[in-house]
Amino acid sequence: MKLYYAPGSCSQAVHIVLREAGLDAELIRVDPRKHAIEDGRSFYDVAELGYVPVLELDDGSAMREGPVIAQYLADRRPETGLAPANGTMARYRLLEWLNFLSTEIHKGFIPLLYAVAAGKYVETARPKLRSRFEWIDRQLHERRYLMGDVFTVADAYLFALTGWGKATWLNSVYQADIDLTSLDHLREWYDSVRARPQVQKVLTLEGLSTG
Repeated sequence: MKLYYAPGSCSQAVHIVLREAGLDAELIRVDPRKHAIEDGRSFYDVAELGYVPVLELDDGSAMREGPVIAQYLADRRPETGLAPANGTMARYRLLEWLNFLSTEIHKGFIPLLYAVAAGKYVETARPKLRSRFEWIDRQLHERRYLMGDVFTVADAYLFALTGWGKATWLNSVYQADIDLTSLDHLREWYDSVRARPQVQKVLTLEGLSTG
């Protein structure tokens, strides 16, 4: 397998799941601004839409969309608990989280990451995104991870996205103007995830400070 990734982007979630699942894949770095692969090729030759992550399978076919790739990897190692079994209520709860993170958090960051282009819309988008993080903070009260006591692909996804915010305990190559400093449960969760050995390996391999 080959994982096309950009350090600190949403592909970090898939990178974490790959490591947590104990699976091997060749890591291929992509410059998301130039849409260029580290060997000089155009990333559009691999992914017509031009964004990471992309997982190239051993048969040469490719998978897109981080939450789908993460579940595919998790299902290859069900014993890790990264994703509950298909058909169970727990799996539907996981899908609930992944859909929420994709639509309310991931997409919610876009106007803030491209604030100049977004213009005045930022002033509407920021409080909405902040309210979503406040809701997550409340869910993490007396809960170790999003799904309870077990680390799942949803935690990997949220970890990558949370790193885009502003707080003394966050670090990423991306930075959006939304302050998450006061969200204590989120901070405790983030520090716990960051301390995981495989997450530490991902941060090191992606060239990011672990704080």
